[in-house]
Amino acid sequence: MKLVTVTQMRAIEKEADSKGVSYAQMMENAGRGLAEIVHAIGQENGWDVITGLVGPGNNGGDTLVALTWLAGAGWRTHAYLVHRKMGDDPLISRYLEAGGDIFQFSTDPDFESLGEVLNESAVLLDGLLGTGIKLPLKEEAALVLRGAQVILSKMDAPPFIVAVDCPSGVDCDSGAAADETLPADLTITMAAVKQGLLKLPAFEFAGDLEVVDIGLPENLEAWSALKTEAADWEMISALMPERTPASHKGTFGTAFVIAGSTSYTGAALLAGRSAYRGGTGLVAMAVPEPLHAALAGHIPEAIWVPLPHETGFISEAAAEVVLKHLERATALLIGPGLGGHPSTKSFMEKLLPSLNLPLVIDADGLRHLAQFPSLLGGGSGTRVYTPHPGEMSALTGLSREEIQSNREAVAEKYAREWGHVVVLKGAFTVAAAPDGRVTVIPVATPALARAGTGDVLAGLIVGLRAQGLDAFDAAVAGAFIHAQAGLLAADELGTTASVLASDVLNAIPDVIAGLE
Repeated sequence: MKLVTVTQMRAIEKEADSKGVSYAQMMENAGRGLAEIVHAIGQENGWDVITGLVGPGNNGGDTLVALTWLAGAGWRTHAYLVHRKMGDDPLISRYLEAGGDIFQFSTDPDFESLGEVLNESAVLLDGLLGTGIKLPLKEEAALVLRGAQVILSKMDAPPFIVAVDCPSGVDCDSGAAADETLPADLTITMAAVKQGLLKLPAFEFAGDLEVVDIGLPENLEAWSALKTEAADWEMISALMPERTPASHKGTFGTAFVIAGSTSYTGAALLAGRSAYRGGTGLVAMAVPEPLHAALAGHIPEAIWVPLPHETGFISEAAAEVVLKHLERATALLIGPGLGGHPSTKSFMEKLLPSLNLPLVIDADGLRHLAQFPSLLGGGSGTRVYTPHPGEMSALTGLSREEIQSNREAVAEKYAREWGHVVVLKGAFTVAAAPDGRVTVIPVATPALARAGTGDVLAGLIVGLRAQGLDAFDAAVAGAFIHAQAGLLAADELGTTASVLASDVLNAIPDVIAGLE
């Protein structure tokens, strides 16, 4: 799913209009696609009564087209017009000819009519305001949305709310949302996801996201220029390695994981098991020698490389040991649970220049790397760096606030500068490639706000990288699977508060099964 600003979407529509697909035709396509999705949901649930909030702009037009289509498909439809003139509007004329009912806010000051139609409707189509609104809302729009809020709050079974392109009251660039915004169960967005929908608080009002094709012509320059996407199931399914009956363990590569210390034993366990759950054929675990006995029984499928250490932290001498055991490795992960010991810093400085295989660096590995700025760029092949905002701050010198206020731009800038893939973790994890491609994971959940979940993500990415995915695809697929596993774990437990990193790890197989 492409991710766009409001300005970018206007440019796309303008170019499409100039190349033969008129604004009117795009509205027809959008409304029909909107109606088809609503109709399918209605058939699944036995719903056939709908009310649409119809504003004066294009979203109101999309809503009228959808209501007309639904009326023709046997639905009982109500259009509630807000500041939209009846006059000679052809969309209204067609809607009336199809047998739809019309009510107007201008003659319903106490919202009696709105209350009546909402109480009999299974679906509310929110087409009041469009993507170009600025906050605060104008008085009339705010009044109508507040009135709807009051009516819905008093209903035992309120209708399923579908937002047209965006929930009314959301700033589709900044992600700000008016207090009057109606929280949608589903947002059906036209052609591309508006970037503000993947920001807070707007995301909390959007519900599920689905994109409708509006019939854009091929080879639009404004469309081709877009390099930012939102990941979805179809995209990730296409990235996953093929698994044929003739496969053997060598088919799916060997992930070599350098992780752990006496302070963070579990990090190595989570990363190694996650690499296996992601589908890699073999996982080699290189850990400080004292950790071997404690961990070996928990990953019996792994092979082990005990490393020289100082008080349980990997020592500089371990670099030579690692280099002797990399013959079979097809990807390497460094970082989970390494700790901050000076000897491990020396190990990193000695090892990195000698590596020539796909590399993922995470957690403490990044903090050590930050002390050697000359090693951030270059190297053999494209690396994957997986910082959270604190680690990104250490790598770049930016404050967390600077990073969080412009996550996509920061990730893109440093991916280009370093020449490696950057996975900026957090709500709406961002994966950025050196060539300017950016993919946002459309998930924000406290289920992943738990120690160890980053180790699971790093293991997933190296496991996919070991199977032959390129750096960017492995990063995007790993981040998506990880996010969905967090959601699934929370759903299975009934709360986000109790999700552990191991719960996220255990949910990975079900997510991957959903991609097959």
